[in-house]
Parts: sequence; structure tokens; C-alpha cells
Amino acid sequence: QVQLVESGGGLVQPGGSLRLSCAASGSFFSNYAMGWYRQAPGKQRDLVAGIRSGGSTNYADSVKGRFTISRDNAKKMVYLQMNSLKPEDTAVYYCVRVVGEKPFGSWGQGTRVTVSS
Repeated sequence: QVQLVESGGGLVQPGGSLRLSCAASGSFFSNYAMGWYRQAPGKQRDLVAGIRSGGSTNYADSVKGRFTISRDNAKKMVYLQMNSLKPEDTAVYYCVRVVGEKPFGSWGQGTRVTVSS
């Protein structure tokens, strides 16, 4: 079972940047695909970006070119660098293990991102 703790959210103006971090536990973290999801008020939780154990990545169309997912297996960390933020990026962001292109296991508490002037 992977335990996950997200951090790094906050209030930022449109056009600004934030870097989210996800600290994971578990002995086999380096073997796991991981993903960042987000949930805006009244909406479903959707995939933002994913990263496989080998480092290949995928992104939602809405964030391509603005967000970058990365991982540090030695530190058991997953990151989401978010640039050129827009008000529509406002949501609670979660990281999770991904299996078969779907979220697997327990979620962290999430970290809230608010993009507003």
C-alpha cells in the first residue's frame, strides 16, 4: 500500500507558476506508474498528467505545454511543475498510483490550487 502526501498548492495569479510535490511511501515506488489528478468544485476527478516507471509521460490536452510531471525515485517523490496557470486550473490536486491507466489504491489528502487575480 502506497501512502501519499501532496504539498505545494496555494493562491497564484493567472500566468503564474506553482510546483506541486507528492511524497510516497512503499518499497517498490520506482516500479509504479504515478499520476496527478485534479478535481474542481462540482466536477469529477480527472487525470492531469502521468509518468511511468521508465519516465515516459502523458498529459491532458488542457495542460500540454504548460505542465511538466517528473519523479525522483531515490526520494520517492513525484512533482508537477505548473506554468502559465489559468483560472480554470483551480482545483484540488491529488497524486495517486496508476495501474492500467486508472488510479489504483488510496488517495492522499490533496493540495488546493487557486488561480485568481
